[in-house]
Amino acid sequence: MKIRPRHVAAILLRQYYLMRGSPVRILPVVVWVAIDIILWGFISRYLNIIASSQFDFLAALLGAIIFWDFFNRVMYGVSTAFLEDVWSRNFLNLFTSPLSVLEYLIGLVLCSILTSIAGLLVMLILASLAFGLSFFSYGLTVIPFLTVLFLFGIALGIVAIAMVLRFGPPAEWLVWPIPALLSPFAAVFYPVAVLPRWMQYLARALPPSYVFESMRTLVSGGRPGHIDLLIATGLAVLYVIIACWFFAHVFKVVIREGHIARYSAETVS
Repeated sequence: MKIRPRHVAAILLRQYYLMRGSPVRILPVVVWVAIDIILWGFISRYLNIIASSQFDFLAALLGAIIFWDFFNRVMYGVSTAFLEDVWSRNFLNLFTSPLSVLEYLIGLVLCSILTSIAGLLVMLILASLAFGLSFFSYGLTVIPFLTVLFLFGIALGIVAIAMVLRFGPPAEWLVWPIPALLSPFAAVFYPVAVLPRWMQYLARALPPSYVFESMRTLVSGGRPGHIDLLIATGLAVLYVIIACWFFAHVFKVVIREGHIARYSAETVS
């Protein structure tokens, strides 16, 4: 399938006009991440004060929050860009144009890249200025972590918009809890080993669990396992492929069964 850059750029341009027309939309990128960094930063500093161990809670907990928020931003970046079209009843208009499904997905992914990078920079700058935590000191080591979280966030974002596409606009309430439901299995704040055995099996099927285990090893002075990162990357790529297939399948079903009318500019009773 041929990808036309102008069509992809049109999706980005629409999001730019939305942001420019309503600057309030930019606040979630800054405000919520700032609240998380400040709250968890002080919690981590307090734990460092009262704990007798040499473990660095600031790097471990605040680092986990930064990475987990980055994953959330990636997923919500894809799903929110799609939901903007649903809320404005613009989705059907897009596909009366020559825009292809793949071009639309690429446009959503690029929107997510821009918003998630902006949120990540805000978190890193605030963590450095307020608490003296700089992940830049770890150099290129953190790039595989961010790559895995980015790919898995894209996969979940695509699955989320496929669910809304299949079940209709009210299904958006299935989207927002997804990161919270996954967080116990992703081992964001604790090792996988503390989970019950059945939860460990699910955790090992999730790429973020490998990322957070490796991150804790890194901040403790160790070296992350290359095998674990390769497994996490492989799983993340696999989930992206499955998610794209799932969206394409759902799109065909919605078109064939006429459910696409739910996204028209007219109210459908």
